[in-house]
Amino acid sequence: MEIVVRGRNVVVPDHYRQHVAEKLVKLERYDHKIIRTDVELQHERNPRQNGSCQHVEITCRTRGPVVRGEGCADDFYKALDIAADRLERRFRQAADRRRIHHGRRTPASVAQATAALPNDALVAEVVDEPEEQPDGPGRIVREKEHAATPMSVDQALHEMELVGHDFYLFSDKDSGLPSVVYRRHAYDYGLIRLGG
Repeated sequence: MEIVVRGRNVVVPDHYRQHVAEKLVKLERYDHKIIRTDVELQHERNPRQNGSCQHVEITCRTRGPVVRGEGCADDFYKALDIAADRLERRFRQAADRRRIHHGRRTPASVAQATAALPNDALVAEVVDEPEEQPDGPGRIVREKEHAATPMSVDQALHEMELVGHDFYLFSDKDSGLPSVVYRRHAYDYGLIRLGG
């Protein structure tokens, strides 16, 4: 597993990189197919956010979907612990979904259900923004491009939970329309379809 640690307006010392590698090696017991793990550190300059001024985001790229976890705390070590715990929880949930239950009502495993899908269907390419941009609201700070592989609503909800976002844009397999699933209050979800 390749681990890339970088800081946004932060210098990352070598001992912290070693600590990150020791922390993330535990994730391989849940998924042995992790290709690359990106760890990004960012410092919040706003003095009102003093209790959560250190931000750590971990993105694991596997042969399947991208799994992401993030954490904020007053130092980078605590933020890394929070982000790693969230990431481990998401990997554990994904492993539980793949586990086959025996009996008369055995559901199809995720591996069987997704065997026809290409392995790199949901790997996102992140385009870094230019370094010299003026500060202020209303600017684009990140662009992502995803492959538009048609999927069911249930698969889109699963992918949304793995990434940890509140919404997920996908191409609906049944209707062929661009659609968005999103998290509502409590454990409810919503679905928006763009019609022609």
